[in-house]
Amino acid sequence: MDKFEKITGVAAPMPLINVDTDMIIPKQYLKTIARTGLGKSLFDEMRYDDDGNEIESFVLNQPAYRNAEILVAGDNFGCGSSREHAPWALKDFGISCVIAPSFADIFYSNCFKNGILPVILPQEQVDVLMKDAEKGANARMTVDLENQTITTSEGESFGFEIDAFKKHCLLNGLDDIALTLEKGAAIDAFEANVNQQRPWV
Repeated sequence: MDKFEKITGVAAPMPLINVDTDMIIPKQYLKTIARTGLGKSLFDEMRYDDDGNEIESFVLNQPAYRNAEILVAGDNFGCGSSREHAPWALKDFGISCVIAPSFADIFYSNCFKNGILPVILPQEQVDVLMKDAEKGANARMTVDLENQTITTSEGESFGFEIDAFKKHCLLNGLDDIALTLEKGAAIDAFEANVNQQRPWV
């Protein structure tokens, strides 16, 4: 998993509430277990018409936001089913941070496991960031995980809270497998001891 330390990039505004995981990545794309390739289908039903043509009015189809790295969203983002494909699709598109007043619990946890920083801020602060994002590609926002701040293109800064362990994992690029491998020596020692004491196991 890639480390997340600090990014400065374009933020796409999506002021919709209750964006569920089926909106993020529809069910027909859940057949794969690969974490790559889903970016092109992110927000598929909002992004394309029935013939597969881009809907020009959708934010990520607009030239200013095609390379967005940050998403400023509405309340209860990521609700619905618990599909891990939702953060996979966001990450594969290039989104590394989602900012919203609240998230569905499982989606929130899945983001950390897949290298995405979900930031919870009060609605009034999200509103400021949403307006900043609406300025387009010339307005670049900075998300600093180490210092736990988000800074607008005009220099206004907001602090955010984050669990210390989740912060550690993102800063060091540690998913569940990497965390387990960090204990490799202790696991090997335990297995060797078990083999000596209970060779029949």
